[in-house]
Amino acid sequence: MDLKELENGVNPDVHWYYQSKKLPLLSYTQKALASGQPLTIVDIGSGSGFFALELEKKYGDAIRKVYLVDTGYSEEEMAPTRGKKVEMVHAIPAKIENGLVIMMDVLEHLESDLAMLQSVKAACVGDNNYFFITVPAFQSLWSGHDVFLGHYRRYQIPMLRGVLQQAGFRKISNYYLYGGLFPLVWSVRQLANLKKQEAASNMRPFNALVNKVLLGLTSVEMKIASANKLFGVTCVGEGKI
Repeated sequence: MDLKELENGVNPDVHWYYQSKKLPLLSYTQKALASGQPLTIVDIGSGSGFFALELEKKYGDAIRKVYLVDTGYSEEEMAPTRGKKVEMVHAIPAKIENGLVIMMDVLEHLESDLAMLQSVKAACVGDNNYFFITVPAFQSLWSGHDVFLGHYRRYQIPMLRGVLQQAGFRKISNYYLYGGLFPLVWSVRQLANLKKQEAASNMRPFNALVNKVLLGLTSVEMKIASANKLFGVTCVGEGKI
């Protein structure tokens, strides 16, 4: 998760957005594990490491190794993790085998999303490597939220699918998340743009009741999200490398 959102007081262990967003990732990881081989998780742009750590917690010994890859880690943070099952590093491992590469809202931060995907492709060895990627969807939702977080772009399925194919990724499946919230998010952000509000993250803590309701609604949607090819707040790409 983006560390700027942690600074806003967002706790991913309870926040509806992160608790629902992890569900498609957990589901896809279960499919990847059906091959019977333990997976190495490579979480690029991992930040707090929330998503990769959720996978390790859920699947235990079925996860061989977890690399949390982020240039923002300090030497003091990385040193105690060297050689451990969960290891903080600055760079993508030179060799990824039987891996699941995850990039949760990362590509939009990069001037060249293609260059990042090509570097991942170059590191992957063998035919048993998977990917799960999320990016913010629809340029019409562009607002001070994107400016604050340092985004270059928002995506639609053809755009994300195109860059994945260009990088040599295979068996690609794309869909949208949070379709039910799209009209509300669109309205709020259009109004904010009209008012020329100061750039700031829209992510914030909610009171327990509102958080519970939003989690319940979005968790139900996640069960059928893979069928949503029309619209949403987040765009997903999953498949093989």
